[in-house]
Amino acid sequence: MWPWQDRGGRFSPLKSVAFALLFAPGLWLAWRLAAGQLGPRPIHEVILQTGLWTIRLLVITLAITPLRQLLRWPQLVTVRRMVGVAAFAYGIAHLTAFAADNAFDLGVVATEIVNRIYLAIGALALAGLTALAATSTDRMVRRLGGRNWRRLHRLVYAIGILAAVHFFLQSKLNVAEPIVIAGLLSWLLAYRLLPEANGQPLRRLLQLAGLSLLAGLLTLGGELAYYGLAFHADPLRLLAAAFSIRAGIRPGWIVLAITGCVTALTATRIAPRPTTGAVAGTA
Repeated sequence: MWPWQDRGGRFSPLKSVAFALLFAPGLWLAWRLAAGQLGPRPIHEVILQTGLWTIRLLVITLAITPLRQLLRWPQLVTVRRMVGVAAFAYGIAHLTAFAADNAFDLGVVATEIVNRIYLAIGALALAGLTALAATSTDRMVRRLGGRNWRRLHRLVYAIGILAAVHFFLQSKLNVAEPIVIAGLLSWLLAYRLLPEANGQPLRRLLQLAGLSLLAGLLTLGGELAYYGLAFHADPLRLLAAAFSIRAGIRPGWIVLAITGCVTALTATRIAPRPTTGAVAGTA
């Protein structure tokens, strides 16, 4: 079965589009590298970009189940494995570029990983991704058994947290995107802990709205805490900057906007639809 086919062997537009989009960042990066457009330290830029796409795809992988459930889009699950394997591939490219930056001296690479905590955390996350990618095939599902396979693949939650910590620690001054990732990850993990709505759409919407607000506030608070502790900045000035457009759109508002959009889209999917008779009566 090719990546652009469904389980019945038919052409799948959804899988085809997903497959092309997953290749696009890597191809664009390769083209820029070949064209000499990655600046004075091209390998360092490759390390950065492949790492960025690894964590982004991990978040997208974790988002597929909530979006499938909330948007009532069951076909979305067909691309989850593809996105997860792509995250692993970008992670391997990330490690390979790091090795290339050290002249493929594996001793130096290993020493760097052992001596730098953020590299050790990233290596642990990649090791977990490797285990999940190696067991992602239908054959491995059968060999492990459905229950054991599901238990193993719950490691993706821990891997996501490790990857987010690695991303934050290596970002140094520019921590805006790592904080956004952490906020979205908190929403995705907390969503899985929500109690069942038991067929009550209004209850589910209230849960999502509350979770969205909480994730946005936690993200905003996390950013303020980081700058306050790291740079001893005035809390009042930080709070004012969070509400100032001149300071840029802060991560908390980005997380609130993204999760709020999910809540709004969910409302459109679960809202009761008028029956034919009701429509005819109002015409």
